[in-house]
Amino acid sequence: MRSKDEKQVNLVAQNNPKSPITEQYRLIRTNIQFSSVDKEIKTIVVTSSEPNDGKSTTAANLAIVLAQEEKKVLLVDADLRKPSVHYAFNLSNIHGLTSVLTKKIDFKKTILNSNVSNLDILTSGPIPPNPSELLNSKAIEAAIDELKQIYDYIIFDTPPVLVVPDSQIVANKCDGVIMVVASGKTNKQSAVKAKDLLMKANTSLLGVVLNGVQTDNSNYYYYKTQTK
Repeated sequence: MRSKDEKQVNLVAQNNPKSPITEQYRLIRTNIQFSSVDKEIKTIVVTSSEPNDGKSTTAANLAIVLAQEEKKVLLVDADLRKPSVHYAFNLSNIHGLTSVLTKKIDFKKTILNSNVSNLDILTSGPIPPNPSELLNSKAIEAAIDELKQIYDYIIFDTPPVLVVPDSQIVANKCDGVIMVVASGKTNKQSAVKAKDLLMKANTSLLGVVLNGVQTDNSNYYYYKTQTK
């Protein structure tokens, strides 16, 4: 059965490329590319402070707009507790990230083509009893190093920061993090606490996506770069 968050993954960048929402995702893409001037950014974690803030939708659409710019992109469902990427792209989840990390199958056999040019998907795979331990393993570090030789960008959809430590673990192994907050929903103190936890993970906070902001008759996603 799908969770509420899974049902809300909307691939607007694919289905409506001329919409204002899609334009906001392109703005996120542009800001990431500008952030890459001084430091190479290839591996990006997308997370939120709380559930149902839109982090899976952001991860999926960011991956799509990056792929639309002729970049080779891999979207990884690293939410090993409530995965949703396979639902969004209508893909099998028999094998996936957990299969790779437990050495049951080579990652090259688990990566799936999406119906978006230049975008591949690595689903979560079967839900394991020990997600945090798997994500903190040497196996995922080796997989990331190998995948970076193949892809221009690797986007990780991870669980909310305040729910489990998984996002911090993955963020520590990646080049940067984008945190998603929901307008009118996300508690300010929760957002600040989540940011502090991410910073303690020794990662770079690339920016914050504020979603659900009303403008005319549409919802859109607004990206704010991190200031030091």
